[in-house]
Amino acid sequence: MVREISFKPRSGWSPLFLCFLLIVAGPFAMAFGGTMRLLPAFLAGPFLILAGLIGLFGLMAIAPNQARVLLLFGVYKGSVKQSGFYWVNPFLSKKKVSLRIRNFETGSTVTHRQEKSASGSVVHKQDRTAGKPSKVNDRDGNPIEISAIVVWRVVETAEALLEVEDYEGYVATQSESALRNLASRHPYDSEDHEVSLRGNTKEISDQLRGDIQERLERAGVEVLEARISHLAYAPEIAAAMLQRQQAHAVVAARQKIVEGAVGMVQMALAQLEANRIVTLDDERKAAMVSNLLVVLCSDRHTQPVVNTGSLYS
Repeated sequence: MVREISFKPRSGWSPLFLCFLLIVAGPFAMAFGGTMRLLPAFLAGPFLILAGLIGLFGLMAIAPNQARVLLLFGVYKGSVKQSGFYWVNPFLSKKKVSLRIRNFETGSTVTHRQEKSASGSVVHKQDRTAGKPSKVNDRDGNPIEISAIVVWRVVETAEALLEVEDYEGYVATQSESALRNLASRHPYDSEDHEVSLRGNTKEISDQLRGDIQERLERAGVEVLEARISHLAYAPEIAAAMLQRQQAHAVVAARQKIVEGAVGMVQMALAQLEANRIVTLDDERKAAMVSNLLVVLCSDRHTQPVVNTGSLYS
């Protein structure tokens, strides 16, 4: 495995001045040699110009959050991460690597591959479509649609450029694989307080980040954040799952209503007895409890019946 080596280049201003000086001195040397009939001086002119032109190829300007990976005839010599204007051996190939924070959404596809020239410079950047949710089965076998947003950056330039063929495509592929694996390990929803995709967003995001980071170690990439951006049942079971969720909601609401109604009935009977408003036997208490529960638990307005006779008729 190739490990990153820090390379400290020299400032480029003095070599720049020297190269221009050599290029300018070449014609003067040729003119001086021709006038004075000095063959060595005349022959030195083209070499001075050639040396100045070659020296210019060693100049490089590095912007903030950019890096250069230096190779000498295929041998890795080091990486430069400090921004500035530098000069290195002109025969070193200087490959650009961005250290900026990048993000993408899983499920996107490549429409145009990245194209590079013979020198390694990017001619056409890689184009990707907008992310689409991936269809995968959760732990219970329910088909779901899921996608995630991954925020990452390059931290080891040598590994990113030399260990994998295309580190951007590698990040996208491994992130998609980690997301599918995570979705198959957990249920979409859970009722027994276990970790679920819908109910434990932070835990799921932390697990996803750790899974992706483990897969991208050899690519020199650091995953800063990974979070679920889309989560839903697949269309073929979405209607059935919606009915199940509605049924659970109705049951929970009814349970709450019954608990409240029982409490209100107990309070009413206790206050009637405490204030000695009326004395009811067990049969009348049962009838009153039944009537109150019907009134309190019904989902429609009840129609009252006024008794014009006595309490027992």
